[in-house]
Amino acid sequence: MLEVLQGLIQQHGQGAVVNNPAVPNQYNNGVMDEVMSGLVNGLSNQATSQGGLGSLLGLLGGGAGSNQNLMSNPVVANIAQSVIGNLMQKFGLSNSAAASVVAGLIPSVLGSLISKANDPNDDSVNTGGIMDVLSGGKTSGIDFGSILSSGAGALADGKLDMNDLINIAGSAMGGNKQQQNGGGLGGLLGGLFGGK
Repeated sequence: MLEVLQGLIQQHGQGAVVNNPAVPNQYNNGVMDEVMSGLVNGLSNQATSQGGLGSLLGLLGGGAGSNQNLMSNPVVANIAQSVIGNLMQKFGLSNSAAASVVAGLIPSVLGSLISKANDPNDDSVNTGGIMDVLSGGKTSGIDFGSILSSGAGALADGKLDMNDLINIAGSAMGGNKQQQNGGGLGGLLGGLFGGK
């Protein structure tokens, strides 16, 4: 996942950073590295925060809509603000220059990552792999692809709450009530929300 993300940043960074006269050339690689770090840290923090995993799963499931709409997603907006501040502090960029880099990179990179993760013909990255990296391995073994395909309607607003997860997980597990009431659903949701 990290290699794919780095590749997307390099690809989209050509226009947003390298060809941007507001970014001195000697800072091009540093600026792109800072965007990478900000994205990974911001998404990881979301994955491990109380109740944040549902929002992240909704984002990765494509519920945020177009790249332009990504910046209005609260998860992405928080990451963007953090990266803007870091670019200003570390590289001396003005607020408008840092904001233009972020606006040119983050929605495009995240949009491409989400698109790749949801494309059954692209095996370079998948939602399960992304979630595993971002959660520090806490979601290993959970089939997020099945969960997301079962709950596509629940993701239409880009928000995923506990009720959505219970319904989606129940569908993904074939509606087996005994499994839902036993370790299956409990284990799944416990893994999602930091339980045992």
